[in-house]
Amino acid sequence: MREDKSPKRFDLEERTFAFAKRVREFVKRLSKTIGNVEDSRQLIRSSGSVGGNYIEANESLSKKDFILRIKICRKEAKESRYWLRLIEATDETIAAERDLLVQEAQELMNIFGAIVRKSQRWNSIIRFSEIASNFEIRIYVPLSVEIKAALQ
Repeated sequence: MREDKSPKRFDLEERTFAFAKRVREFVKRLSKTIGNVEDSRQLIRSSGSVGGNYIEANESLSKKDFILRIKICRKEAKESRYWLRLIEATDETIAAERDLLVQEAQELMNIFGAIVRKSQRWNSIIRFSEIASNFEIRIYVPLSVEIKAALQ
């Protein structure tokens, strides 16, 4: 059995799952203010949606569907970051954990943004290649005056 020599290799599906789990553990330790309760509900939804949409992207039916789902992943990670920033942290431990989760949400946004950019670039190259292969390319070179005179 082949061992993976890259210890930093991390499955994105697993990473998004871990993010959602960490958010849920974080929310359990928050003080129960009205703001935190409402923001926590939104945070739990958006953090779980990051991974759910990533799974959907991997099962997409087309390249266009894949790009759409990855864009939704990025949007949900961005929303999670927003709700995390709104949550009131009452002690330093919770504030430190919140900051780590904000950083993770930012990293997920960056990863999904890079996937979208590379997928769209690759899609553009393929599309241009398909268009070009469907047409006959003709190059017209203007004839010089001497050649025109000789042809007449």
